[in-house]
Amino acid sequence: AITDKATYQDEQYQNQLDAETIYFLLEHNILPLYYERKEKDYPETWVKYIKNSVAQIAPRFTMKRQLDDYYDGFYNKLSEHFHVLAADNYAKAKTLAGWKAAVDSRWNAVEIVSVNAGKGLDATVEAGKEYEMTVVIDEKGLDNAIGLESVIIRHEENEDRIHEVIPFSLTSKDGNLYTFKAITRMFSAGSFKQAFRMYPNHPLLPHRQDFCYVRWF
Repeated sequence: AITDKATYQDEQYQNQLDAETIYFLLEHNILPLYYERKEKDYPETWVKYIKNSVAQIAPRFTMKRQLDDYYDGFYNKLSEHFHVLAADNYAKAKTLAGWKAAVDSRWNAVEIVSVNAGKGLDATVEAGKEYEMTVVIDEKGLDNAIGLESVIIRHEENEDRIHEVIPFSLTSKDGNLYTFKAITRMFSAGSFKQAFRMYPNHPLLPHRQDFCYVRWF
């Protein structure tokens, strides 16, 4: 079958490969079934392929499926979140608003105290071996308001692509100092880049984009 993945970077070579693949499929897979006649007046096997394709593909392109996706992905979640915030005279909405105000006023003051990326991706690492990453953050009076993750980028097909996102877990607290740890393990060879992404974290946030603060380091 033809996919959207390119085998060649040269567009002319890729077009030639796609054309030859199409002709091969027509000659060896499609046309024999289309013209095949046995006991019946029509190509029975070809008709079975058509019915199977309609049965599997058509339900994915109905208006009901589209509406179900909207309800499941957006409307139902939004309704549930509204009822959580609106309960008890909007008590949790007020809590969330106060938390956002506190983060907004102190975000720029939050300090990255130390970063230990294990052996780090700047050096040669052993495939399959675990490396512990530790980050200490001074939240400047915020109460466990920070989320943290490591984003690993791999360069392939002439562009940088996200290879893996590794979430950190909070392991200890000492006053305003919060220690986060994560384990990384590389299974594939190649050229990688690594960065850390810090963002506001609160259980009442419906999603990260609801409070668009982020810091890379």
